[in-house]
Amino acid sequence: MKIFKPTFWEKRSIISYFLFPLSLIVLIINQIKKLLPQKKFGIKTICVGNIYIGGTGKTSLAIKIYKILNKKYRTVFIKKNYQDQIDEIKQLKKNGIVISEKNRKKSLILAQKRKFELAILDDGLQQKNINYDVKIVCFNSLYGTGNNLTIPSGPLREKISEIKNYDFVFVNGEYSNQNLQNIFKKFKKKSLFFKAKYKPINLKNFNLNKKYLMFSGIGNPHEFEKTLKKYKFKISRKILFPDHYEFNDREISKIKNIAKRNKLEIITTEKDFHRLKNSQKKSIKFLKVDLIIYNENRFKKLLLKKL
Repeated sequence: MKIFKPTFWEKRSIISYFLFPLSLIVLIINQIKKLLPQKKFGIKTICVGNIYIGGTGKTSLAIKIYKILNKKYRTVFIKKNYQDQIDEIKQLKKNGIVISEKNRKKSLILAQKRKFELAILDDGLQQKNINYDVKIVCFNSLYGTGNNLTIPSGPLREKISEIKNYDFVFVNGEYSNQNLQNIFKKFKKKSLFFKAKYKPINLKNFNLNKKYLMFSGIGNPHEFEKTLKKYKFKISRKILFPDHYEFNDREISKIKNIAKRNKLEIITTEKDFHRLKNSQKKSIKFLKVDLIIYNENRFKKLLLKKL
C-alpha cells in the first residue's frame, strides 16, 4: 500500500527515535552489501540514483544525460521492472530505448548482446554488486536530506556520508538549500556538485488566463506546484496522492467533476499522466519539463572524462 511520506521524516520526533533500532538493521544490511564482489560489464554504465527516497529528479536527469551523450554513444536506458514504477518506464520510453527486466544484471547482459555502448540506469545505487563507471546521486532542493536518518526512522536509503563514494551530486529544483550544501562540503571528497532546475517545454498548450486544478501522485508534488506558479499558472485547487499512485475511475471522475463545477482546467505531471488509462486522459493535460543543468558544458566534459 502506498502512503504519504510521514512528517517525522523531515523533522525528528519521538517516532523517529522509536524506529531507530530498525534503521540500525538497514545500516547493517547496507554494510554487508558493500562486501559483495562487484561485477564489471563490457558496456559503459552510468547509474543515476538517490539516497533520499522519491522525488529527487533522477529520471529527469537520466533523460537529460541520454540527450547529452546519445550522439556519441549508442545508448540505452535500464530501469528495473517494478510494477508500481511503470510511469517512469513509460517516460523513459518516450525519450529512448529501454530494457526493463526484473534483474539489472540481466538487463545489462541484454544491452551488451544488442551492441549498445552505454547504459544509463535509472536507480540502482544501492545495488553494490555492480561496478558502475559513473555513479550520480540526486537530491531535491526542498527536501534535502530530511531528518538525516535511514529508513524507517528517516527517508534515507543509506547514510548521508555515502555521497563521498559517488562521482557527482545533483541538487534538482528551485529552492536554495544551504544545509544540503554544508553537508556536501563535509562529505564530498572526490564528488562533484551540480545544480539543475525544471523548465516547462510545452507552455504553448496552456491558456494562462484560465484557472487550474492541479493533481499529482509523485514523490515531490510541491516542486511541481512551485514550477507551475513560477510560470504564472493560477492554481485554484490541488489534490495530492501518494507517490506512484494508481488512479481509479472514481477518483478521476471526481477530479473532473470538481473542475467542471468550478470552471477549472486540469493539469498534472507527465509521470502522473502516463499512469492514467487512455479512457481517463480526456480533458487532462500534463506539463512536460526539461531539466536545465547549470554549467552543463562543464558537466559534460567531466562526465566524458570518467567514461
